[in-house]
Amino acid sequence: MRKPTLYQSIKAKRRTQSLVIGVTWYTPETWAQVKATAVDPECFEDSFEKWKTMAVAARRNFQRSGVMALECQVVPEEFFAWCARNERQNDSTARGEYVSEKLSAAHDAGS
Repeated sequence: MRKPTLYQSIKAKRRTQSLVIGVTWYTPETWAQVKATAVDPECFEDSFEKWKTMAVAARRNFQRSGVMALECQVVPEEFFAWCARNERQNDSTARGEYVSEKLSAAHDAGS
């Protein structure tokens, strides 16, 4: 038996529960602040406008596949404090974990 594709897995999961993910979101100012201190600035698009185009398209693709994609604003001061507390560098993995934790905290507060 073949393993289901990611899309098939998401569709199957959607039937039983709604899948929610946080999409890292910035303003022009916060994008510049986080990029300026990132250890992997090459992971960022060349400009805020290019980033926003990519992020909007990614969110739309998630939503088309039935995933609830919520914008999760990165607040630089909070993110930098989170990095210090967790002994992490400002890299793509840390940014993703920070957004995931923020989304979990907001979801738990709402239930």
